[in-house]
Amino acid sequence: MTRQEGDPRNVDPQGAEPAAPPAGRPLPGDPLALLGLLRPLCRVLLLLLPVYVCGRLGLSLTWVLFGLFLWIFWNRNKKSKLARMRAAWELLDNESLEVTRGLNTQQLPAWVNFPDVERVEWINKVVRQMWPYFGTYMEKLFQEKIEPLVRASNGHLNAFTFTKVHFGDKSPRINGIKAYTKKVDKREVILDIQLCYTGDCEINVEVKKLCKAGVKGIQVHGTLRVILAPLLSDVPFVGAVTMFFIQKPHLEINWTGLTNILEIPGVSDMSDGMIVDLIASYLVLPNRFTFPLCGQVNAAELRFPVPQGVLRVYLLEAEHLIPKDNYLKGIIKGKSDPYAVMRVGNQNFKSRTIKENLDPRWNEMYEFVIHEVPGQDLEVDLYDEDPDKDDFLGSLVIGLEHVMKDRMVDEWFPLSDVVSGSVHLKLEWFSLLAARDKLPEVSDW
Repeated sequence: MTRQEGDPRNVDPQGAEPAAPPAGRPLPGDPLALLGLLRPLCRVLLLLLPVYVCGRLGLSLTWVLFGLFLWIFWNRNKKSKLARMRAAWELLDNESLEVTRGLNTQQLPAWVNFPDVERVEWINKVVRQMWPYFGTYMEKLFQEKIEPLVRASNGHLNAFTFTKVHFGDKSPRINGIKAYTKKVDKREVILDIQLCYTGDCEINVEVKKLCKAGVKGIQVHGTLRVILAPLLSDVPFVGAVTMFFIQKPHLEINWTGLTNILEIPGVSDMSDGMIVDLIASYLVLPNRFTFPLCGQVNAAELRFPVPQGVLRVYLLEAEHLIPKDNYLKGIIKGKSDPYAVMRVGNQNFKSRTIKENLDPRWNEMYEFVIHEVPGQDLEVDLYDEDPDKDDFLGSLVIGLEHVMKDRMVDEWFPLSDVVSGSVHLKLEWFSLLAARDKLPEVSDW
């Protein structure tokens, strides 16, 4: 029997070509294969490095355990922040679906909870279309303007560089607008804009190719008030535009590189708080941004208007607060060490702490300068003072419109978000008058 051409048995075994390796598997001697073997080894050596350093320096095992616990808490805080960021992105991508699922009311758009807040989807579509062009402008601004300023500010920063500036694909969103045209001056229009920015921006910096840091993802949301005043009978019909945040906006930043140290619990709150305070020093009441549109307007009067009044708050007492100081995993019931934090816009006051008391009596008085009504509210939060982290005992928000109208309110206010508890407050409103002849009347009163 003869062998036919094309029969695989006709191939000389010595001249046969070697079989090709399976797809995806690197060839022997491939640098990628060597790198894949060295990567786990380098990771193990990196994890063992703190142990070696502690042993070299003669430190105890306590330092290693402390570093391990610190890394665990940092990793947990990082994952929780990323989870909140992803949830906000999902809400931004499919708002109607998330609303029907019944998401947390703190994340729902304002038009869901307040019928007088209007949806403005057409504005969001315009902003979404313009966002890439705004991002290009900001990238040039960071690299051509801000980078030279940072380098010139300090000799150690002469190698400072923005390695990446990208404002992402997710544009800011307006969750609703509330317009005030009644009970306000006829020559002005007031708009409260529920602003939300859940961005996938990425900004990386580098100093001498050694220090690398940056931001990857940011959340900012708050109420931005826009005042169009005074209204004119000539073009452009509006004399100036004034903008400010009524209260401090909520801020959350996902750090990268060396700034990952800011994700450590405690440090994260402090760093975010410092950035919010910096924003508040420019954009939160009583600070304002005013843009004149014509020469007939006095910008100083619009930027520094006379406050509408003074709110005097008497923090008298509370009752039926929940006990938070429990011992032996709740077997022994304790009490609480309550104190109150009162806030109006950028003004904060903290009361003294009453030890071991669920029905505390403070009898303290505080005064707040009120700039915008409606808009500003009195916020009261109660906490139980602890050595590590203070426990929440309840909160309440009081609108100042009816206080301004009634001049005096003396009531018990129930606390929200807790099982029980109420606070006794006495509120007094004092209007500011420019007439000097009214001073005797005030002194007699």
